[in-house]
Amino acid sequence: MKIKRRMMEEKLGFGLLRAAAFLIIGVILFLLYDIFSKGASVLSWEFISQKPAKGMTAGGIWPAIVGTFWVSLITVVFAVPVGMAAAVYLNEYATQGRLVRIVRLAIRNLSGVPSIVYGLFGFGFFVLSMNLGLSVLSAGLTLGLLTLPWTITASEEALKTVPRSYREGALALGATPWQTIRTNVLPYAVPGMLTGAILGLARAAGETAPILFTGVAFFWPMLPAFPKALFSQFMALPYHLFIMSTQHHEIAKVRPLAYGTAAVLIALVVLMNFIAVFIRYRFRKKFKRV
Repeated sequence: MKIKRRMMEEKLGFGLLRAAAFLIIGVILFLLYDIFSKGASVLSWEFISQKPAKGMTAGGIWPAIVGTFWVSLITVVFAVPVGMAAAVYLNEYATQGRLVRIVRLAIRNLSGVPSIVYGLFGFGFFVLSMNLGLSVLSAGLTLGLLTLPWTITASEEALKTVPRSYREGALALGATPWQTIRTNVLPYAVPGMLTGAILGLARAAGETAPILFTGVAFFWPMLPAFPKALFSQFMALPYHLFIMSTQHHEIAKVRPLAYGTAAVLIALVVLMNFIAVFIRYRFRKKFKRV
């Protein structure tokens, strides 16, 4: 009887898990269908490659795509190396005591801070105190701070999955701590660390509040050439979608443009995820050969 009861409980549990998974997948597919079907009428090469025209009621979203790319690039360059280095230090080098526990608690609390708070901090620190002005650089660094706690936490959890014996074996053979980390820890942890960075970047790419205070513009048709682009205001897909959906004076008329912008933003995030997955795969192959 007990065996049959356990089998029934197991089947019920797996059934509930499958139902939850199918429900989530169904909701996601419905949302994607709704967005892409309503934005299909405007999706074209002209929509992607042209700038907005006629008071945002016509034209395309190319400046917003470029601005989103530059801000995401600054976010990656700042958050990923710093976050991974911090995770390596906390997990591999720091003396595990009360101070480290307090630091970890602070990092996890920062993960739950509302994004608008990061925007206000970025405005006060990067825009005003560091005199970077309303710019791509200010917005990217602010989003980097937003992403940093996610990256540190995910990277540290990935490092913890590597068995302690891998480190002890290398140290017993005379390897230095860095050689041990580089050859026996990172090859197994980097895929998980990059996964955390991907999730953080996906969140940052869709944020509106942080860039609202640090440099995004309602209409900015063209960014100057690099490096001047870093110190210029910019358009971004999340803010452009917000304006088209809630603030435009002809919301009903531009609704297809808003759905088209949402579809492009989703596609861009998915593309960044695929690129990151490819990089993670290459890293995994490279480290396996080490």
